[in-house]
Amino acid sequence: MGLGTMSWGTDTDAEEAANQLVAFVDAGGTLVDTADVYGDGESERILGSLLADLVPREDIVLATKAAARRAAGPFGGGASRGSLLAALDDSLRRLGVDHLDLWQVHAWDPAVPIEETLSALDHAVTSGRVRYVGVSNYAGWQLATAACGLRGIGSTAPRIVSTQSEYSLLDRGVEAEVVPAAAHHGIGLLPWAPLGRGVLTGKYRGGTPADSRGASTTYGGYVDRHRTDRAARIVEAVATAAEGLSTSPLAVALAWVRDRPGVVAPVVGSRDAAQLAGSLAAEELTLPDAIRGALDDVSDPAGGADHAPTEENR
Repeated sequence: MGLGTMSWGTDTDAEEAANQLVAFVDAGGTLVDTADVYGDGESERILGSLLADLVPREDIVLATKAAARRAAGPFGGGASRGSLLAALDDSLRRLGVDHLDLWQVHAWDPAVPIEETLSALDHAVTSGRVRYVGVSNYAGWQLATAACGLRGIGSTAPRIVSTQSEYSLLDRGVEAEVVPAAAHHGIGLLPWAPLGRGVLTGKYRGGTPADSRGASTTYGGYVDRHRTDRAARIVEAVATAAEGLSTSPLAVALAWVRDRPGVVAPVVGSRDAAQLAGSLAAEELTLPDAIRGALDDVSDPAGGADHAPTEENR
């Protein structure tokens, strides 16, 4: 699994972030994922300080993202060459490192020719500031276009190695086009929100806990998208499976998405180290075929279409 840091610098302070990172690395975790827009850069700053003082840089597969448009004007963000390369320099500065292991374009930018975006990725790798490149929140056709376009730059161009998409029992839309496109081009899938934004843990079955993301002014809307009647039926099925397996709903939901075709590592975000420990425990769980089949059935999107996330739910 990968460690997500979206709440670092907002709902998770530096001390608790340190506890999470230590617990994650001690459990054998390596991939740590952040973005330049998380906490308006504070997530990267916190992670950078922890890599300087707490966890050796070489023990981490360090991943961040750029291109989520943040402000008006020609340099406000987006996937233009200038904006991307400026964002890369800023991320390296906040993280206090000289290179990234994985740099990802956070979103498709319809205002910029894809060739320009890809040229920035190529330059980032050839300049030594980035080892590998990926994308995030791309629809299937966008992922295929980027994969083919980067290869078209030349035989020495880097290839897209990963794509991040929302993927869970509550949101299986990527199975229509993203998963097949990733498989065809040899691209690994990194699911974000694998717990359905926390809903699959069952914490919202009886209301909204005061200390949950659903009660947060920052993330309340982020969670509400999955608080539907359909989601409630899936959550009950997950809870029933967990009871039968003597484990947690969290572990069942994570094990399901972890073992889907094409998935490399679900990216899990946690409020604290105790919550993260529950996610890491899912590594020990393998779902029986009968339970996996039942969860497949109850969560079947019934032909639901692939979709590109909106700015509201990224």
